Amino acid sequence: MSKRIIAFVDGSIYSASVCDHAAWVAKRMGTSVELLHVLGRRGSTAPSEGLGTRSALQAELAAVDEQRARLVTHRGIAILEDARHMLTRGGVQAVSSELVHGDLLDTLARHEMGAEMVLIGKRGEAADFAIEHLGSNLERIVRSAQHPVLVASRAFRPIKKVLVAHDGGASSLKAIDYIARSPLFPDLQITVVAVGVKTAETERRLADAAALLRAGGIATETLTVGGVPDVALGNLVDSAGFDMLVMGAYGHSRIRSLIIGSTTTAMIRSCKVPVLLVR
Repeated sequence: MSKRIIAFVDGSIYSASVCDHAAWVAKRMGTSVELLHVLGRRGSTAPSEGLGTRSALQAELAAVDEQRARLVTHRGIAILEDARHMLTRGGVQAVSSELVHGDLLDTLARHEMGAEMVLIGKRGEAADFAIEHLGSNLERIVRSAQHPVLVASRAFRPIKKVLVAHDGGASSLKAIDYIARSPLFPDLQITVVAVGVKTAETERRLADAAALLRAGGIATETLTVGGVPDVALGNLVDSAGFDMLVMGAYGHSRIRSLIIGSTTTAMIRSCKVPVLLVR
């Protein structure tokens, strides 16, 4: 089976960015791209029984449902066609696409096997651009995906400098190992950063991470910065001109995240560059 990545497109302003990022990843990793547009399960506005179920009204509502379903389907096909054209113009020749009726996570589970990466926009078509508002499906996908998830920023820009957040946790260590093995990162400028007080333990963790990356042929620098992780990392991305952030994703349960918050969610909210999440 040839290597491939999955890109979800929904017709939002982020879809073009998802395609641009998918083209960049596919060319560097030598993969094909599978485009998915999920319509959700079909619903009906027609009452099934009880009040308001006169036959003429039911027939009219059924006709409205049928027309709406056709329009939504035609729009989904157009979105996939436009996305395919963007990818081929971006230099990716191996592109497939599928229009899916059903649940997003069920779709992910069916298609993810054998994929190298999943790409999604930060916000979906129905989301506004308030910084607190993430796409409603983003966390669901990241928590469910078995492979790294690249959350595309609003617009693509060439990626040369990569910041890697490292806290010594299991998902953080997986992120370091992924970078060392992936064809995505050679020749990029990699900086591994720890947030907090500089200690001997922190320095040891950074040194171990850098050694693993250098053993994989990746030139690496290390850095320790103080502050709250999401604020410190966001400021560093902006001030030093990093083009991508890589970090371990959701190290705690959903319940704990509701109580103490989540650095992952906070970073996706505030970061203006694409975020690659590894679980």
